Amino acid sequence: MPSLTLPHILPIVMLFGSNIFMTFAWYGHLSYKGVALWLVVLVSWMIAAPEYMLAVPANRIGSAVYTAAELKTMQEVITLTVFAGFSVFWLKESLSWNHAIGFALIAAGAFFIFHAKG
Repeated sequence: MPSLTLPHILPIVMLFGSNIFMTFAWYGHLSYKGVALWLVVLVSWMIAAPEYMLAVPANRIGSAVYTAAELKTMQEVITLTVFAGFSVFWLKESLSWNHAIGFALIAAGAFFIFHAKG
């Protein structure tokens, strides 16, 4: 098992942060459907700016210890994790068994990305 160093951990933390910003940028406005679309787009762009400031360095730092496929896989798993919490706590939507099965299949795919060395 490889030792966990700053280049191993920091990208994960930064990707979680970037995903929180991006999830709010993309879906936070759904709780404010009465707001004009142009304003929603403007606010979403402002929220997305910090997302890029976290995601780009996270991938640069992470590329020292992870492959691009591993970084993208982390991004997708983190995105689903953040979105699941967001949809339950912010949008007040419930998750059901089919969501759990879909997430489990994605997690299985992530397992193979990180453990299949070709």
